[in-house]
Amino acid sequence: MSADRETNHGMTSHDMTPTDISLLLADAADEVEIGIAPYQAVIRGGRRRRARRWAVATAAALVLAGASGGLAVAEFRGGNGQLTPPAATQSPTAEQRNLYTAQRTTLATGTDRGKEWRVVIDVWPAPRDEAEAAGQWEAMGHYAYGERPADADQSSDLVGRSSFFVWRSVGDEEQSVTMLGTFAKGDTLSGNDIEHVSLPLDPNFPAPHRLVIGQVATTAQRIGCTWADGTTTEVHRVPKGYDVNSDQQVIRPADGSPTNWFVCLAPEGTEYKSVKVTK
Repeated sequence: MSADRETNHGMTSHDMTPTDISLLLADAADEVEIGIAPYQAVIRGGRRRRARRWAVATAAALVLAGASGGLAVAEFRGGNGQLTPPAATQSPTAEQRNLYTAQRTTLATGTDRGKEWRVVIDVWPAPRDEAEAAGQWEAMGHYAYGERPADADQSSDLVGRSSFFVWRSVGDEEQSVTMLGTFAKGDTLSGNDIEHVSLPLDPNFPAPHRLVIGQVATTAQRIGCTWADGTTTEVHRVPKGYDVNSDQQVIRPADGSPTNWFVCLAPEGTEYKSVKVTK
């Protein structure tokens, strides 16, 4: 992120909003190489620039956890599935309405230790100009409790880019954002390219990292998720519209996304080791 930001170093953690903290950490993240940390999602893949943008969101989560004294706020929460479009002075066209509504796809669901869990992705279409981007920026703010894509500093950054938010929910907990960013025109993956994060299934606990979420090329047929105990879970591609079956992890298309997405969950008692596209 290259935009300069003015910061008030006299602020205390009680004065700062999540957006203030996120902006400060985004600046800090530009100066360091994000690596593996106890509470940080493990990020892999050839496209390092976007991987670092995802890492910024995780770094912000760490500071929020430290400032509040608990992991219950270790990630930004919100988004109950109901989108709140910005106020309009006239009835929008169907195309305009779509700009302010994300396309939601359920990537995986299951039950673990008696709690239902779910991973979904919301993809927002690309605005064509700054006016459309400003309306979408406002709509995102209402929907995601002020959170925006990690690589967008202002509404104009959304022009020509579709945006995505990947959410995870467990039990009665509010859903929390795990990955967020944008796709520029022609921005996709090919061959064995893979981008992913690993993280705890339950956001209230820092370990183990059993949940793996990522994206691959639309041509990828199979993913191998290898766990710390040496076992591997094979995940296969399914066509658009394939049913979401409990505890079945697959590679599937997501509405509005130029890439396919997958979810792996490690068996209880082990955690993430590696993941790759397999033939």
